[in-house]
Amino acid sequence: MDRVLIYLAKIMFYIYALIWLLKRRRVSNVDEVLDVFYLDFLRIKEGDVEVVRISRYEVVTKCRNPCPILTLAMKLRLDTKYVCREVSEPVCRYVLRRLNPNLVFERDYSNIRPYSDGCVERISIKV
Repeated sequence: MDRVLIYLAKIMFYIYALIWLLKRRRVSNVDEVLDVFYLDFLRIKEGDVEVVRISRYEVVTKCRNPCPILTLAMKLRLDTKYVCREVSEPVCRYVLRRLNPNLVFERDYSNIRPYSDGCVERISIKV
């Protein structure tokens, strides 16, 4: 039953992403990634996204937002590392590739909630 719920959550997130992507959006630098991906697509409030490091080619963030993926994992009593890999990561990679094919998404699974106080992610631009 858990696998079915995880699969349904993934489908729902993909549907949301596809609808969101109907309006053509592009990003050309990491500053735009913060606004377009985190604030607009993921709907994370600005105060819930800490910019750990930013350069011309990468941004590292730590998110502390109310997260539906975290909530799902906790309710199902599943490891968030598993649920994020299955539900969130493929959709995030897909959206970022659509925003700019040179964007690379990485999540630091050693710094993910509830094991850490926030979820650390790195988005870089292949040069």
